Amino acid sequence: HVQLVESGGGLVQAGGSLTLSCIMSGNTEARYSMAWFRQAPGKEREAVATINPAADYIYYVDSVKGRFILSQVDAENALYLKMNNLEPEDTGTYYCAATREWLTISRTQPARYNIWGQGTQVTVS
Repeated sequence: HVQLVESGGGLVQAGGSLTLSCIMSGNTEARYSMAWFRQAPGKEREAVATINPAADYIYYVDSVKGRFILSQVDAENALYLKMNNLEPEDTGTYYCAATREWLTISRTQPARYNIWGQGTQVTVS
């Protein structure tokens, strides 16, 4: 039984930085497609950044390119999202997600991920 636990959210001023962490427990021997999604009130859940099981391809949504960095540390069973130069539009609940499936063109679709964390709130003022 795999679980994901996010942390690192908070309130930050525009232009500031935050680093989100997602720690996996359970079957960490397997390889997963993983992603960070975010959801603002009244909006659909959006893929912010994804990584494939080989960790050799990372996708970023256009709005965060050059500002956010996704990284994976296998030894820590961790997925990080370093968020720089934050904007009010980045406000939302951020979720870590995973699936054993090797996703390609569907990597941004929430329905393709079957393991989710509880979410961490990011508010940019």
